[in-house]
Amino acid sequence: MTATLPPPERPEIDAIVEMIIYLYTESRRLTKGMASGFGLTGPQLTILKLLESFQDLSLSTLSERIRAQNSTVTGIVDRMEREGLVRRERSKADRRVVHIRLSEKGARLAREIQVEPMEIFRSALLSLSSADLRDLLRILTKLQRQVVARVGQGGQKKSDGDGT
Repeated sequence: MTATLPPPERPEIDAIVEMIIYLYTESRRLTKGMASGFGLTGPQLTILKLLESFQDLSLSTLSERIRAQNSTVTGIVDRMEREGLVRRERSKADRRVVHIRLSEKGARLAREIQVEPMEIFRSALLSLSSADLRDLLRILTKLQRQVVARVGQGGQKKSDGDGT
């Protein structure tokens, strides 16, 4: 049985939760709209831009970065590979590891997509002072730790020990 949380005692908690949900939703909306303009899904665009930044990533690292299961990312990468946007290469150091890299077509498309939600957030953060940025990072890191402690790294709600 799932425990019911008591209502927040402070109105600022609701305001903060609403702001976090707004920022998340707006980021997803922008990504989806931008992606569809290029014939991509939101996750495909995210992978495209990650690979543009990091050149190559293993499937497990991609999964961690976009907070998705390996099987989900495998399906996304399969479609991107069929469309000629990425290619798989076995690691020379460890044959069990497969690196995902942009193809020339994928690299051209990634360069063509200039604006992304992360850039919008980055530019908005530039208006904050260094001290505010440090405070925000410190607070968000604490919040992230608390959320992970409650739901676990994979996004699944942690069991309370009684099988639920």
